Amino acid sequence: MSQIALPLDWPESGRDDAFIVDESNTEAVKHLDNWSLWPVQTSLLTGPRKSGRSTLGRIFARKSGGSVIDDADLSEEEALFHAWNAAQAEHRPLLIIADEPPPRWEIALPDLRTRIAASPKVRIAEPSDALIANRLHQHFGERGLAMPDTAIDYLLKRMDRSHYALFQIIETLDRMVFERRGRITRDIARAAMQELGFIDA
Repeated sequence: MSQIALPLDWPESGRDDAFIVDESNTEAVKHLDNWSLWPVQTSLLTGPRKSGRSTLGRIFARKSGGSVIDDADLSEEEALFHAWNAAQAEHRPLLIIADEPPPRWEIALPDLRTRIAASPKVRIAEPSDALIANRLHQHFGERGLAMPDTAIDYLLKRMDRSHYALFQIIETLDRMVFERRGRITRDIARAAMQELGFIDA
């Protein structure tokens, strides 16, 4: 269960903004870490919800001194247009975060559409097995709970490969372990999968 080394000063664990870097997001991490090399002062980050994209945006803002517009595809287009222009004029990096890039993100304002088209774009992919395993170990390790490999193997063979499915599994396991005042086992992992409808009861 490998994990790519983090760039300098990136948090590893034990903090609210902990972010695991692996093959599903390493391109995005490297791009944001090298913001000073962007051809324009704005970039577009897309990816699934619960993929850590907002966390990545907060880390970027802290490291670069720039600003972030999250859920940009739900934002007012005129405001985005002015934010893009201000970033160039002030030489202050701006990260725009959305579910999808254009044309799947339908932008009505022609001037904004042109500016987004001129901006570099990076995407966070759905999680790899390594990221899922590391995320489970990280989350429950911070709670003083061991995540046995038997439970992880059980989940990996049956769960949807999505960040949202991983989020649901973690939330459900958290609650079940708390209610039972126990530890994580393969049986609890199975019960969580049944409750979520990922396997038949």
